[in-house]
Amino acid sequence: MNADYDILNNKDLFAPVVFRSEFNNFQPISGNEAWSLFFTAGQENKELGSNPEFGRFFTNLLLAIAVTGGLWAFCFSHPQFFGFSHFPFVG
Repeated sequence: MNADYDILNNKDLFAPVVFRSEFNNFQPISGNEAWSLFFTAGQENKELGSNPEFGRFFTNLLLAIAVTGGLWAFCFSHPQFFGFSHFPFVG
């Protein structure tokens, strides 16, 4: 049996990807890498694979949720623009 004790001296072994010495070096990262780092809390940057459609999907989904939330807030804070003079069931 061969015990490798040098594995415990590797500082990058248990560190998150963003703190490893070979990561990034001021190079731009793709949408897939960014979302993979987000979903895995910085542990893995290749979890979503190399297909760029995943990154675009999550980015567009986030934008759609933000726009829908903004429109929803506008519609319910200005009911007179949409033909409602008052909210039902409110004092």
